[in-house]
Amino acid sequence: MSGQSITDRITAAQHSVTGSAVSKTVCKATTHEIMGPKKKHLDYLIHCTNEMNVNIPQLADSLFERTTNTSWVVVFKSLITTHHLMVYGNERFVQYLASRNTLFNLSNFLDKSGLQGYDMSTFIRRYSRYLNEKAVSYRQVAFDFTKVKRGVDGVMRTMNTEKLLKTIPIIQNQMDALLDFNVNANELTNGVINAAFMLLFKDSIRLFAAYNEGIINLLEKYFDMKKTQCKEGLDIYKKFLTRMTRISEFLKVAEQVGIDRGDIPDLSQAPSSLLEALEQHLASLEGKKVKDSTAASRASTLSNAVSSLASTGMSFTKVDEREKQAALEEEQARLKALKEQRLKELSKRPSFATTDTSPISTTGGTISTAPAIDLFSTPSCSNGAVKMESDLFDLQPTFQPSMQSGTTGLPAATAWAGYSTPQAPPQPSAGGLQVDFESVFGAKATGSSSLNSDDITGGILKPTLAGSNQPSNQQPEKLVSDDLDSSLANLVGNLGIGNGTMKK
Repeated sequence: MSGQSITDRITAAQHSVTGSAVSKTVCKATTHEIMGPKKKHLDYLIHCTNEMNVNIPQLADSLFERTTNTSWVVVFKSLITTHHLMVYGNERFVQYLASRNTLFNLSNFLDKSGLQGYDMSTFIRRYSRYLNEKAVSYRQVAFDFTKVKRGVDGVMRTMNTEKLLKTIPIIQNQMDALLDFNVNANELTNGVINAAFMLLFKDSIRLFAAYNEGIINLLEKYFDMKKTQCKEGLDIYKKFLTRMTRISEFLKVAEQVGIDRGDIPDLSQAPSSLLEALEQHLASLEGKKVKDSTAASRASTLSNAVSSLASTGMSFTKVDEREKQAALEEEQARLKALKEQRLKELSKRPSFATTDTSPISTTGGTISTAPAIDLFSTPSCSNGAVKMESDLFDLQPTFQPSMQSGTTGLPAATAWAGYSTPQAPPQPSAGGLQVDFESVFGAKATGSSSLNSDDITGGILKPTLAGSNQPSNQQPEKLVSDDLDSSLANLVGNLGIGNGTMKK
């Protein structure tokens, strides 16, 4: 079957209706198309694992639900998507999987729809077992072996003896589950199983690198261990040699299917004399008769073995670093392409002009670029009238308290309507705004103590009549003539005088 099936389209449409973008993307990543999940869908799900408002259990449940499908393609792609998120997604996704009692229950899965279904079902059962073991390993040690810090000061190299003897068997179990996938080059016949193999290949490199460093730490501590610890350590080392042979066969398959030789690490086995030295040391601790060996020869054998294993570890680390660098370069190239596309879209976007009815429009119909107005500075004056640089804050509208007999019946336009006011000055007696402070305070002061609007507010709030004649003794340039303290003092004093007058 090729292409999206009707079922795929219906399922995606159902999630579109319910508004679940995550579930919809899971369906698109696990369609019936015989190809690996598309990168754009995997990238979106990875992004979801990094978003704190995304429900991780819901995401995982969507993947588990897809594994209940009867088609081997859908189930296999669900496992691949889960594996991809475990490797490249946020760690909380793995943490959630590790917290579950059960993950994939596919040990009896079988697609009987055709010969290919029978063949692929075998690998689905093996693959699901590995993912289960990967989650169990995380639950036991609280970290992912494929992501731990490596090197001389890495996690496995600095672990103490007791913890080391408990941790290495956990790596062994995960490594066994991975190698049990046991695929041959001629069985990698479609894009689905090929995608799974690539993820397993990358995991095998990182997992074996951590495994190798744990063995180096074990060998360095071996001759200082107690008898029971030496016995456990020797058994661990023998199993390690067996797994080294199996991993080399796994890497040969990778080379046969076209993976670049530079991306495949070299394996350097420790000399066989090391195993003999380890066995003799344990026998001596058990009181058995062994041939004498000097401390110098034992140290030399151990040094050679550690050097060989360290060389193997360096080879695995270089391959891993090369892959990380390639992934980083790919991400940078993708971001650069997105940036160029965005700039191209912005350059094609037309500039929008405001309409004549916009409060911020000017005569030309474009947005004003005048600098911001400082309301606390002294603006320039001309003919005694305040001139603001924006129509929005124009303090000179023509006030019409009542309709004149000669008007058209429409109110006078102001700056708020987006067009200028009529230039004909109104009659001061009819349309001017008169403020009579005598009627308010009951007395008329003269001289320096005159209670007028300029003394009270410093001229800030006094309305200016458009076209009216200013008194000859008015100082047009004085808007804020007095500081705040003197103005308040005048106000308080004059109010006192006013109150006294009214009392009389």
